[in-house]
Amino acid sequence: MPEAAEGKKPDGAAGLSDTALLEAVLFAAGDPVPAEQLSHILKWEAFHVQEALLALQNELDGGGRGLTLRKVSGGWQLVTNPAAYSVVKRLSEVTDRHISAPTMETLSIIAFKQPITKQEIEQIRGVRVERALQKLLELNFIEESGRKQTIGRPILYRTTDTFLQSFGLNSLEDLPPLPTREEAADGLTEEQLLLLEDD
Repeated sequence: MPEAAEGKKPDGAAGLSDTALLEAVLFAAGDPVPAEQLSHILKWEAFHVQEALLALQNELDGGGRGLTLRKVSGGWQLVTNPAAYSVVKRLSEVTDRHISAPTMETLSIIAFKQPITKQEIEQIRGVRVERALQKLLELNFIEESGRKQTIGRPILYRTTDTFLQSFGLNSLEDLPPLPTREEAADGLTEEQLLLLEDD
């Protein structure tokens, strides 16, 4: 791998490999960091950042490590190795991030139809969604994104970067395709089907 830009390490980084420096930055950040920000932080050229990311990913994946590198939510993030899931999932016994089926249904509607109002969600689901919305707001999976220009100016909701990170998505384009009208027809009313169709 080529040396870092200007032929020297960032201040205070003597003795560390480029992949070690990159790993340290990503670990300290916690959240995904775009490649452009990594280039600025490490003072490396863009091509060098890409080479270092690939090298770190190979090191982590090839060494039986507990972490791996993943591109998510438009940036790069250190995440737990899927092989460690059975152990790591025990954290859920301490941290309550459980999402009920009704709340997950509400989140799915928001993800695919955003921005969307509470009333529109309730029309699709056929039930009230106050509790589901409150839970999703608490988890920071959704946020308010303005108001719809209609009577009453209802609040619009959209998903957040936390949603993308939590579900391992780099962008909303990574969402699975919606079922066809025929696949979704079972159990839905004609009005609900019309609401689910693309605008």
